[in-house]
Parts: sequence; C-alpha cells; structure tokens
Amino acid sequence: MPVTVVVGAQYGDEGKGRIVDFLAGDADMVIRFQGGDNAGHTVVNHHGEFRLHLVPSGIFHARATCLIGTGAVVNPAALLRELAELEAAGIDTSRLLLADRAQMLLPHHRVLDGMEEEGRGEHHIGTTSRGIGPAYRQKAARSGVRIGDLQHPQYLRERLKLQLPSVNRALAYFGAPPIELEPLLVQCRVWAEKLSARIVDPIPLLRQALQDGKHILLEGQLGAMKDLDWGTYPFVTSSNPTAGFAAVGAGLPPQKIGEVLGVAKAYQTAVGAGPFPAELNDQTGDRLRDIGREYGATTGRPRRTGWYDAVAVRHAAWLNGMTALAVTKLDVLDAFAEIKLCNAYRLPDGTRIDHVPDTPVLEEVEPVLESWPGWQQATTGARTWHELPSAARCFLERLQELAGVPIRYVSVGAEREAMFSV
Repeated sequence: MPVTVVVGAQYGDEGKGRIVDFLAGDADMVIRFQGGDNAGHTVVNHHGEFRLHLVPSGIFHARATCLIGTGAVVNPAALLRELAELEAAGIDTSRLLLADRAQMLLPHHRVLDGMEEEGRGEHHIGTTSRGIGPAYRQKAARSGVRIGDLQHPQYLRERLKLQLPSVNRALAYFGAPPIELEPLLVQCRVWAEKLSARIVDPIPLLRQALQDGKHILLEGQLGAMKDLDWGTYPFVTSSNPTAGFAAVGAGLPPQKIGEVLGVAKAYQTAVGAGPFPAELNDQTGDRLRDIGREYGATTGRPRRTGWYDAVAVRHAAWLNGMTALAVTKLDVLDAFAEIKLCNAYRLPDGTRIDHVPDTPVLEEVEPVLESWPGWQQATTGARTWHELPSAARCFLERLQELAGVPIRYVSVGAEREAMFSV
C-alpha cells in the first residue's frame, strides 16, 4: 500500500520529525494531517538543525511535495516566519502547499487561549497558549475561517463578521479590548498576497498520486496519550493525533493506509499537566533531561521525564493499529548502569492492570517497574542491529515484546544518518 502514517506512541516529542525526515527520501508527498504550531519537530540533517512547527518534515527532500492538510489549524503569521527561516537556510519551500479547507488560526485565538489557561488557575492544562484550542473550538462550532477563504475576500468578510461577536464577548469577559473587523481584514489581505499561490484543493492531487502509485507519508503531531478522545483528558490537545484521523485530516480513503509506524523514545517525556506514570522527579529524571536535551522545541519548557511506559505504548499500538515501531534516543541511556521500564500499573487497592484507564484512575496508579542492566558504552556509532551492545538489544527486544509490535527502526543520535533499519 502506498500510504504510511507516522504517529507518536507516547505523549509527544518522540522524534517523529526525524523519522519523517528519514523516510521522506522515498516519499512523493508528505502531509501534516492535524495540529498547529503548538509543538515542534526537531530535524537534524546536512542542512543544519531545524525546528518545524507547521511545515511537514519532508521539506528537505526535493522529490517530496509537502502539504499542510485539512485537519490542521494554520497560523499564517507563524507559517510565514517558518518559511522565511527555512529559505534563509537555503531550503526550497516552493513545494509547500496548503489545503484550502484547513482552519485558519487568527491572532485573537492566541489571546483567548492564554487568558483561558490563566483563568483555570490550579486546574490549568499546561497549554502552550498558541490558540490551538480556540481555533478547533470555532471549527466545531461552525464559525471558523478556513485558509481557502483568503482567496474570497467578500466571503471572508462575512465569515469574520459571524465569528467576531462571540470572540469579543469572551474577550470582554476577561477585560480585554475587542477585535475590530477592518484591521483584521487588512492583515488577511497581506496573508492572502503571500500565501494564495500555495492554496490548493488536495483531493485531485491525492487522487492522482494514488492512481500513479506514488508513496504518500502522513505526519502526525504529539502522541496518542495527548489524543482528544483517548489521551489523558482534559490534559490533551484539541485534535486526534492518531492514525484513525490521519485519513480524514489528509483527505484519503482509510483503506489506502498500509503502514502505521509508531514512534517512541527509549524512555518517555511529556509537557504540560496531567497524569504521567513512571515520572522521575529526582536526579535520574534530571539526568535524562540533560543528556536528552529535553526542552520543548516550541516553548523551550523543560519536559517531564520518566522511564519507558510499556502500558502507554501498548495503548497507542492498539489505537493506531501500528504495524511497526521506531525507537529513538536509545543513546541517551548509554550512561545508565540500571535502566527501568513500566510494564503495568498498580491501583490503590493493589490490583495490577495492564491497560490505560480513564484519567481519574490513571492519576492514582503506581507504575510497576522492572529493571534491566545498562550497557554503559556508546551506541552512537552503531549503524546496524548487531553493532548495538547485547544489553541494548535485549532491552529493545523486551520493548518489542511488550508492545506486541516489531521494532523496525532504531535511532542512536539526532542526525539523519544515526538511524538504521532493524
């Protein structure tokens, strides 16, 4: 089958961008199918180190057409900044297209997001305040504005006239000044001049690509544990970063998806509030953070760290129908004499469970940990399975066993060449 989906198997920040960059050399089309500029994909290749927030990670390959799909929410200002950064580094961005039906994230969405998060007080979610939630909320309320509307000024005016009253009522509640229609339309005209040539109806392109047997790569954002329906609600994102939504967000028939590649770190990290079993609030967690450079690509916030959670990955494997796993950042564990992983949860009454329960229960569980000997030697030079230390191979085999999904790729460094097939 010509369509491969790349999804996060944990809480996000697993290394999906570097996986997509690695796979995109054989792809004809790379599509970002959901999310916005609230999370970043770090990619390191011969062009340099980049943090992509909206642009698909296939942009570095001349062969691949890149599309920001209908399931995404697009902040035009953020996108233009990102394109300028790529072009300043000598990257050709002419192959980047925008789905006309993708939702447009406007400046007032960011204002609302920040105010709403502040208003939650001690019940805060940990949002990045990039406006993602308000943009998706207006999409669901059918008062949203879409990227294609930039090409239809009068229609755009009417859509904004519909949207702004509710926005301004919310702003007034927080004591913020209202958004005026005319200045916003002026800003939209500027965006239209710069982006209109990239706006397309993706269906004809996708239909032709499938008819021609082209390879299409779908790129998700965040991970299954942040899924709006199946993650640690309400500490989740406002879209579905799982394979079931990939077809919808890209504009493809679901039966065309042939491969679902889940990406997981050899440990785990998370950003924001909410339950996080196997979290390490100690020197070991600090050490993982420092060695792994675990700071948000978008916000720079220190990430929460913990041992690998096999329960969460198995949850993600089931939800996504994963056909294979890619394990990243194995090299971060090189210095540890003892490595642990969580293979189950224990409820307060002592009951052991091997699935991810709903949030109120998940907040009360304790991780059931098993210990593995560390290899305490560098893996960064390994380019084949057999070049890994035997203890590292045993650890990976255990991860594979617990996930019920074969490991297909292993990463031992940030660079493109530091990944190999198993």
